[in-house]
Order: sequence, then C-alpha cells, then structure tokens
Amino acid sequence: MAEMDLTPKLAAVEFEGDGGGYHIWSVPALGKAKVGAGKLVLKPSGFALPHYADSAKLGYVLQGEDGVVGMVFPNTSEEVVLKLKKGDVIPVPVGAVSWWFNNGDSPDDLVIIFLGDTTKAYTPGRFTYFLIAGTQSLLGGFSTDFISKSFNISKDEADEVTKNQSGVLVVKLEHGMTMPKPNELVTKKLVHQLTVSATLTEKEFHFLNQVGLSANLLKLEPYAISSPTYTTDSTVQMIYVVGGGGRVQIAGLNGQRVLDAEVTVGHLIVVPRFFMVAKLAGEKGMECFSVITSSQAVLEDLTDKTSVLRALSPEVLQISLNINPQLQTLLQSNIN
Repeated sequence: MAEMDLTPKLAAVEFEGDGGGYHIWSVPALGKAKVGAGKLVLKPSGFALPHYADSAKLGYVLQGEDGVVGMVFPNTSEEVVLKLKKGDVIPVPVGAVSWWFNNGDSPDDLVIIFLGDTTKAYTPGRFTYFLIAGTQSLLGGFSTDFISKSFNISKDEADEVTKNQSGVLVVKLEHGMTMPKPNELVTKKLVHQLTVSATLTEKEFHFLNQVGLSANLLKLEPYAISSPTYTTDSTVQMIYVVGGGGRVQIAGLNGQRVLDAEVTVGHLIVVPRFFMVAKLAGEKGMECFSVITSSQAVLEDLTDKTSVLRALSPEVLQISLNINPQLQTLLQSNIN
C-alpha cells in the first residue's frame, strides 16, 4: 500500500456508439484496493441493453432529468422500473439484471457514475458485465438447437432471438418507441436523492444493505477545507470530483504524505483503508461524491465535535504533541 500510485485519474472511453458510451478507470490503485469505477453516458433515446455484473455498486446521476432504469433482482420474477434524475443514488446489487434508458426530449445526456466493491470480481478493480442481449449476449454463446429446445421455439426463431440485435452495449432507439413507465412509489423506496453535503448509510437508506456500500456528498465553498478524515472500519473510499476543483492530500503508512495533487471535474481518487484524506477547494469551490465499502461506514473527522483530538485529555494531548497548555487549549477549543 505504501508504494501504491494514488495519482488522480480521468476515465477513458471503453465503448462509444450512436446511443452513448461507457467509460472506465484502468488504474492499479483500483485493483489493489479491490474497488471499481465506470461511467455510463446515454444520449437522448440511448438504451443500455439488459445485463448483470460480478460486483455490487452504487450509481450516482451526474446529469439528466429523465432517466429510467429497469431491474430484475435475483430470486424474483418481476421487473421494477424506476425514475432517475440528477443527484439520485441508485444501488445495484450483484447479479441484478438491469437496463438503462435516457427518455429525455432535451439534447442533454444522461450521465451516471458507478462505484463499487470488486472483491469477488473476475478482475479486481474492474466491473465485468454479462449481457442478456446484443452481439455479446450470453444467449448467443449457445447453439441454435440448445436455444430452440430450451424455449420450445423453432430454429429460425432461435436465430432471431440470438442474432437480430446487432448492438453491443448501448443502442439508440427509434423515435416513438414505447418504453415501460417508472413506478413512483417503488422509486421512492429504491432511489435516494442526495444533493446536499451528507453521508448516506443503510440507517438513512435501508436499500444500501443490499450492496454493502455507503455514499457521501461533499460541497465546499471556494477556498474552504474539508479537514482530515478517515474510516475506522477497514473500508476503502473512492472519491469522484463532480464539480469545481482544488487540492487533495492523503497521508498513510508511517505518516507519509502519499498524495498531494490538484484535482478537477472527472478525477477519481482512491483512499486506501485507514489512510487520512483532506480536501481544499479552489476558486470555484469543489463538489465530491464518494463511495465507501461498507453500508455502515463510520467517517472520523479530526475537527468534528467527536474528534479523537478533542476527546483526549489535555495532559495526554500536551505530552503527545509536545505542545504547551495554551496551544493545547486553543487546539481543542477550535474543534467543533
């Protein structure tokens, strides 16, 4: 971990088509920390074909007001259709089959970032998708006679089922095609709006226990600082810069500063377990969305009212930092 390259990275395009594309971060830090990240971009009428993945993840809508997602959860036989808009958090359990659609009439893309745990993934640091339709469909991997016998259809019909869809991952639907309508009541249960600075655990959003992840949104005013924080439960934190920019520092093993970097929109930072991270906003402020690999994440802030520095007795703090009583009193009184 001490030698891990934590340099903030931008995503690279993995797939691009008429309906949109998918971007990934291929950086060693993700693999070593066993977390993954991807970004789905759907143009108007863009449709991400049904698929499931080898990792649980959280989706966060960065842009768009008329997104739709359909899901079929493991051990169920019913599709749920949910409405998505900017600021929404949507958990995606491992093995859940989902499709995604930009139903907007405006020229705006629907953009969703996915962050998750790849501990059990085929490739640590990367989400692997298994498609139900398209040229990479799992159904297409079976012979015509297997498909015809399985579904009790003719071989010609089996060929249509497995070969008619020429798209890969994302396709563009023709204007006027009818899609399922979102269920507002179910959307309120399975989607959570996060637009103000807050930490979201399963206590606030129970559905997070299905993915074992928590979320955090941080909005900093220009030149404001988010003081050093760390997780106490051996979890990893991924930070995506949503808006603005600034500077990020991370301190790790043996008190070494392992990162001191300028960041801007689109950068992804990995914070290894138990490491401390601090953020300083630039002239445009800074907005960050983070995912932590526990649905009951505990974030400790050194300048919060629950800070360990405030909890320590004055004598212990004076001795530990080798400071005089006056500075100790000032330090602890400034922690609130």
